Amino acid sequence: MHPFLAPDFHVRWSTLVPEAVEPDIRHALDSAKASIAAICDQDHATATYESTFLALEIATEELARGWGRLHHLDSVSDNPAQREALNKMLPDVTDFYSSICLNERLWAVLRAVGEGPQTAHLDPVAKRFIGETLADFRQSGADLPPERKQRVAEIEAELSKLTKQYAEHVLDSTNAWDLVITDEAKLAGLPESAMAAAAANARAKGLEAPAWRFTLQFPSMFPLMQHLHDDSIRRQVWEASTRIGACGEYDNTSLVWRILELRHEKSAILGHQHFADLTLLRRMAKTGAGALAFIENLHSRILPAYHADFRQLAHYKAAETGRPVDLLEPWETAYWAERQRKENYDLDDEALRPYFPVDGVMAGMFEIASRLFGITIRQKETIHLDPASDIKASTSDIEVWHPEVSFYEIHDSQTGAHLGSFYADWHPRESKRGGAWMNSLHTGGPGEPHLGLIIGNMSPPLDGKAALLTHAEVETIFHEFGHLLHGMLSEVPVKSLSGTNVPWDFVELPSQIMENYCWDRESLDLFARHHETGEPIPQDLFAKMIAARNYLSASAFMRQLALARIDLELHIHFDQWHGRDLDAVDREVLADYRAPLKTDTPTMLRRFNHLFSSPTGYAAGYYSYKWSEVLDADAFTRFQNEGILNPETGRSFREHILSKGNSAPVDELYRRFMGRDPELEPLLVRAGLAGTAVALG
Repeated sequence: MHPFLAPDFHVRWSTLVPEAVEPDIRHALDSAKASIAAICDQDHATATYESTFLALEIATEELARGWGRLHHLDSVSDNPAQREALNKMLPDVTDFYSSICLNERLWAVLRAVGEGPQTAHLDPVAKRFIGETLADFRQSGADLPPERKQRVAEIEAELSKLTKQYAEHVLDSTNAWDLVITDEAKLAGLPESAMAAAAANARAKGLEAPAWRFTLQFPSMFPLMQHLHDDSIRRQVWEASTRIGACGEYDNTSLVWRILELRHEKSAILGHQHFADLTLLRRMAKTGAGALAFIENLHSRILPAYHADFRQLAHYKAAETGRPVDLLEPWETAYWAERQRKENYDLDDEALRPYFPVDGVMAGMFEIASRLFGITIRQKETIHLDPASDIKASTSDIEVWHPEVSFYEIHDSQTGAHLGSFYADWHPRESKRGGAWMNSLHTGGPGEPHLGLIIGNMSPPLDGKAALLTHAEVETIFHEFGHLLHGMLSEVPVKSLSGTNVPWDFVELPSQIMENYCWDRESLDLFARHHETGEPIPQDLFAKMIAARNYLSASAFMRQLALARIDLELHIHFDQWHGRDLDAVDREVLADYRAPLKTDTPTMLRRFNHLFSSPTGYAAGYYSYKWSEVLDADAFTRFQNEGILNPETGRSFREHILSKGNSAPVDELYRRFMGRDPELEPLLVRAGLAGTAVALG
């Protein structure tokens, strides 16, 4: 019995205990190695597409299932025994996956079939799969001499270990800090919702009232930075946030440089000048220089507006305080920006919260997706079982890993076919890493449903009442649901080309296009309903919300560009920066990107999970968020022109984008939907930063 490997569609989470990790993963490794050996042993002359390429895809399915479930639990339910078990198996699993593309016998039989005449009769998707697989092998070093292959494998093993340590340091240092306030007077300015959440947090920790506990998790920290009048407390919280991954046993500085060094060495071995060129070889940007040029182009367009934002905010603070105009401190920016926004637009984020109960947001989001994409979504009953419990789940039960997790099924509206199912887990816990993400637990095939999940760290429910979200949190839910639809609605028969397995600078298009539905009156009325009265957002409040949409938009825009620029700079010009003080590098690289503040902000490279918590991840690819934002703003113009809930437009998006995965070049898929290449101007228009229209590329 191997619970991590069990083929059950409904995962038996209570059986996935640390003691099962090593026997299950070793069994899966042995099976995968035997399957690959069988592929290698074939006669090249009689080998077929089915016995090589498709067989290779099947060979690692069991291991991917078990390892994927374990990594998921590591993200949402961390505990010492599980962490130890994962880290024990990490080197062996990494060695195995690294060995696949470096296996000379396997490469020989794949190349013989893939480049042979017997593939001429195959359909376009199969040919695409062959081409992508051969490219994967070459990009991973299949043509290297043996000693260089060995070094690439060693680098991959070390990267897996170091990036896992990096992520653990971020999580552990986040959880190592808290702030308990017992004097209510110090909480002046803090919204009632934030105070209630902090009080509930304190009670959960067994603290005697009155007590309010704050952490560095975003839903706890950000309202304090945005609303609290007490400047010294905001400074204390800001300083604590800058120490995440930066102090003592959790200091990631050496890991950052070693990870960059290994990526650079790997790129050189594989014949590339730097890691960005290696990583972007088959993405839309093509090269590191192309991605950097894209970022610098946007930077030059918004720089004047960015500086104007900060000058104006400094003058506002001076006028309000009666003091001379001066630079702001980093712990002041969110506070004074929110005060000015309230004054200029008479809009308080807290006034919108009652209209965004999480269950209502989900229900309305499902209605929008149903109208657009021809699907129906319904929630299913679930149970949560403690692994130590004597109670066992029946075969019909749907287990979840935490009581707050919910489970849904997606069916095609016309045929009734079960397209996929997914879990949703929206609220923070100390055992759960920060941020929001979507992932796949099982990629279905023709007639076989997909299984996925969407995760966030949103405002939690309090005292048995509905969880009321900020508008930004609503956007995050729509964003992750867009990723999920990309996976759930895939119709690609080859799993490696299915769903979100697309170039990284295209993968954010389906997610970001869904965010547009958080701003339109017609779509908002489907889910933005007062949690007590059921009334929609009043027109005057909606008008304020739209008027304030682009408030300080250049600043938000620039933050994304800055993160993309430091990412690309370190991966393109590694030798120039290697070994220097990380904060000094950050200041120099981002001299024209950083906010003009009185106190220098330490670099976030020590807590930048996107770049350093996996061997590749978003490394040399953080620009993808802005690149995909260009695609989404441009593509949404078709919805705006034809009706944002127009089912024909939605079906077209499902047909050409959501269902196709990587079964064809993604720029070709985009042209099928839009009838042309993407343009930059719609994004600048949406952000209130419009200039001259240019083509993307």
